[in-house]
Amino acid sequence: MSTISVIVGNPKPHSRTRQIAEELARRVAERTGAALHPTVDLIDHADELFAWPAPTLDPLLEQLRGSTIALIATPTYKASYTGLLKAFLDRYPARGLAGVTAIPIFTIASEEHALAVEFTLRPLLVELGASVPTRGLAFPTPKFDRRAEVLDEWAGTELELLAAAHRSEVRA
Repeated sequence: MSTISVIVGNPKPHSRTRQIAEELARRVAERTGAALHPTVDLIDHADELFAWPAPTLDPLLEQLRGSTIALIATPTYKASYTGLLKAFLDRYPARGLAGVTAIPIFTIASEEHALAVEFTLRPLLVELGASVPTRGLAFPTPKFDRRAEVLDEWAGTELELLAAAHRSEVRA
């Protein structure tokens, strides 16, 4: 069965970044029929991210590695992703996410950071071997109250690409 993981690298628990990612994950699940895993909010594991070894992280790492689709979400910090997210993803070797289809998500304070998701997070996910068939979602936080509209707009153009990639991977 296909599965979806949501990984959130926001240093604030239960953040708007998490809400956006979870709402988009529900849309992806409806479109693909994949089952949702529980969200991994990395702030809940911050004290473990820099410990080696950290066996409590192993199930979370395996959940992501074994997922069919992963939504990787972070707020924009200094035009990039957070250290929390980087520390988590650094635990994978090159190509460690091969076979995972990823959707990079940034919450952004202004449109000036809209391309950061494409220039920072997408290359990291590709380096780790994930397939990234859609454009990333750069969600402007000033539009949080209109999030359904923003998510529907993104989904309207991108979910068909994701579904097509998902179908071809399921057939392979």
